[in-house]
Amino acid sequence: MQIKSLPLSHLQVAQTTHAKPKLSLNLRIVAVTLITALTLGCNSQSKSVSTADVSAGADVTAESSVTQQITNVDILIANGDVYLGDNTGKQALDVGLCGNVICALVPSGTGKLQAKRVIDAQGKIVNAGFIDPHTHTLAELGSKTKNANLNYLMQGVTTVVNGNDGGSPVDIAKTASKLTQNGIGTNVAFFIGHNSVRTAVMGRENRHASPTEIAGMEALVEKAMLDGAVGLSSGLYYVPGSYANTEEVIALARVAAKYKGIYDTHLRDESTFNIGFLAALDEAINIAEQADIHLHLAHIKALGVDVWGQSKDAIKKVESAQQRGVSISADQYPWLASGTKLHSAIMPKWVMAGSKTEFYQRLNLAEHQSRLQREIKENIRRRGGPSALLITEFSDQTLVGKTLEQVAEERNLSPVDTAIALVQLGDIRVASFNMSADDLANFVVQPWVVTSSDGTNGHPRKYGSFPKKYQDIVLEKQLLSLEDFIIKSSSQTADILGLQNRGKLKHGFAADIIVWDKNVFRSNATFQQWNNLASGIQTVIVNGQIAVDAGEFQQVLAGEFVKSNR
Repeated sequence: MQIKSLPLSHLQVAQTTHAKPKLSLNLRIVAVTLITALTLGCNSQSKSVSTADVSAGADVTAESSVTQQITNVDILIANGDVYLGDNTGKQALDVGLCGNVICALVPSGTGKLQAKRVIDAQGKIVNAGFIDPHTHTLAELGSKTKNANLNYLMQGVTTVVNGNDGGSPVDIAKTASKLTQNGIGTNVAFFIGHNSVRTAVMGRENRHASPTEIAGMEALVEKAMLDGAVGLSSGLYYVPGSYANTEEVIALARVAAKYKGIYDTHLRDESTFNIGFLAALDEAINIAEQADIHLHLAHIKALGVDVWGQSKDAIKKVESAQQRGVSISADQYPWLASGTKLHSAIMPKWVMAGSKTEFYQRLNLAEHQSRLQREIKENIRRRGGPSALLITEFSDQTLVGKTLEQVAEERNLSPVDTAIALVQLGDIRVASFNMSADDLANFVVQPWVVTSSDGTNGHPRKYGSFPKKYQDIVLEKQLLSLEDFIIKSSSQTADILGLQNRGKLKHGFAADIIVWDKNVFRSNATFQQWNNLASGIQTVIVNGQIAVDAGEFQQVLAGEFVKSNR
């Protein structure tokens, strides 16, 4: 299954052997009739409908016909600078919502529509809600106090994806049901994670899987795809995915491809930790070719001084693969520091096999000390040295905000011995300042790269990635236009994920909409205060319900479990 690389000038998903055929004229008439019936019902009580049922057959003429019949809507967003998400530029349109769908797009100032609630967007940007294809928000969405996902709403994000980097719930349907029953502030989609299904079948063993074990993993992936996963994710850098060979991943990717899913990967190496950045990219492209699946490169980067400058070679590899028919996209966050757990960042993979108890035992065995000292020291160097590793989250708050170098000096230990001691005290998150501005800029302008956060606790990317990209890339460096930024943060991402009724302002599409001030939109999160909310979002509408009004959260939990409808 192939999807085109989605350049900015041609965002629609390519018609392929798996693509949906265009609806016949009769089916279009049925679709238009359904939309009309829905919209005309806005005078009284609006009903929530399945946007997937109404988004498919209404072309421009049909949409105009429907709009002409509407006189009353539930919510009217008036007088804004509207970006539809289809590369048609800024438009002066009023947007009408009926229930949870967009039901009217009319020229501003015509006075054709009456509404129960009018949102004046004069001087503001209006576009579809942003979609973040790479988050780690499962704990928040499942909680009773953070399930609003407010840090994402205040960035303009209305849909988040979980299950990235190979880690996901194995039973996606059960998890999604719990989340929606709990109430969630944003929509959520899921990948099924390779690391998770591998652990479920064979634990964290440091070996290749047997045919029987691969069959067991395939069954879990198939169930997840049937339950609504948007694809398969891998984290081949992380344990236990790092123990898998390429053939294992190809087998699972073929299952995802069978259900028109995509393959999302944290590469086996983004630096020189094992096979090297460019070789890891070759592996990912090979998996996509062999499995006949769309490849999505997670948080694309050249990590560490050893690979600085390799963005140009990586781009050439992607473009070469695209030219021979491989469908490839990527996402990227706009920060020069990555973020992960300390043990994942610098501990050798062999020492982490099996249980946590076994991991700690190996760390303290005298027979391993020479090898550990050598390999951990080299891994710290790859990430910029101990002064480049900033502790961002730890149970001992006195260490947060200090570098590994500072803690080592305080304890009169080497950085390696300090790291070995710290990882045995519990999970400790670090930001490592290991990327170059040139590589970031080279990737961000590529037509196949969209916006993401990879948000994790302790890193400001969780609270400020979307506004920071706007600030740095659109306003300051002018590498992208405002419309490019909007498309790369909404409609293009929806197309990659197969969320065909989201990401654009279009008749029958889900009413996920944001209104924001381009002069105020900014990140307030820093490495010293990583959890400051962003500024500049005026209104956030999720599935037709106003979650943020005049910049204030309305205690509305309107998020849904969303599935690919490719």
